[in-house]
Amino acid sequence: MKATRRLIRGLARGLKNAVKRLAIGLLLRLPASLQLRVLPATQRYDPSQVPQPEKIERAAHARLFIAPANSAGQGWAWAQVVNKFLDGSAATNMAVVGPHDFGFECGEPVPLGVYRWSTRWQRAQRSAVSAQFTHVLVESDRPLFGDAQQRTAASDIDDLVAAGVSVGLLFHGSDIRLPSRHAARMSWSPFHGDRWSLTPALEQRASELQSRLLTSRLPTFFSTPDLALDVPTGQWLPVVVDPSLWETGEPAFSHGGVPIVAHAPSKAAVKGSDLVDPVMAKLDAEGLIRYVRVENVPSAEMPAVYTSVDIVLDQFSLGIYGVAACEAMAAGRVVVSFVSGQVRDFVRDATGLSLPIIDVSPDAIEAEMRALLGDRARMVEHASRGPAFVREVHDGQLSAKVLSEFLER
Repeated sequence: MKATRRLIRGLARGLKNAVKRLAIGLLLRLPASLQLRVLPATQRYDPSQVPQPEKIERAAHARLFIAPANSAGQGWAWAQVVNKFLDGSAATNMAVVGPHDFGFECGEPVPLGVYRWSTRWQRAQRSAVSAQFTHVLVESDRPLFGDAQQRTAASDIDDLVAAGVSVGLLFHGSDIRLPSRHAARMSWSPFHGDRWSLTPALEQRASELQSRLLTSRLPTFFSTPDLALDVPTGQWLPVVVDPSLWETGEPAFSHGGVPIVAHAPSKAAVKGSDLVDPVMAKLDAEGLIRYVRVENVPSAEMPAVYTSVDIVLDQFSLGIYGVAACEAMAAGRVVVSFVSGQVRDFVRDATGLSLPIIDVSPDAIEAEMRALLGDRARMVEHASRGPAFVREVHDGQLSAKVLSEFLER
């Protein structure tokens, strides 16, 4: 009976996928004016304003294209460090932009509807990238030239390699992090049980992708140190922030009042916000802090947010640090987070520097925060080391060195 049920479910999935492919095929054959009548509102686009593919300086001996995720604006940031620090090289990025985008800078922002449904854009983009660029970094194993036809990144990579383009793979986090491995290491992992509804889908995708990477010969990069466990043959490409955007405020605690504490999770479900919020509300009610919960703030406004507070709480379940923590460190704020020993050791081994983030255990946030608030000297010392650490590791020069090795291939 079980075998029969599995067979029926398999047939049902196959039929559903076949119907979906047929419907998508019919949609792609429709004129754009008719497509727009049936597409969801979030995927409609103006056919007269389909963006042109980004142009690159053809005189450059190495021309890099990074696409299509731009997670936390990093695709754009990495492209800029190539342009700034590597003579004879040029780079740009493309990203698919949805209706709830945070406004990260991007060389070629492409609306979701255009990316998914405009065959005119897809053909032009494929031709332009193959002809103009010598190197491509594919982010998060996502297709570069549209996904409505259920194309895969592998198909696009094959086309680029056939055109003589050097291709590398680049991962940001949940695109490659294996939930079961993370849960086995971290008691506060968001991937335990049913804490996060996306865990089963992430597990399946990461497992399949890691199996493919075992036989891949493409250069592979990851953006946060914890991913060394998931991409053991990969290379760390540090995230990049521009220190000049963040070193604009008065030093932490200069206002003279109670400490102002901010928490700005990109995804509350995986940042341990459910552990943070009740404790901070309690400390706020006692007058020990002023708590600022930050949500849905465009990226351009975040420097003003961080430079107006004293302490930034990053995350308390993943054991990592990323762009947000680097921005807060660059601003000279006290950064409090849960960072695993593996990450701290990795950073020390790679850079010779100690990560200036104050570690707080997820199961003792209240007690450890109370102790920290009573130790102003410790907080000031860590905050003072943040800008120098970011300039040494995350201002783009180290990332440019990593990318230069890829561009010399």
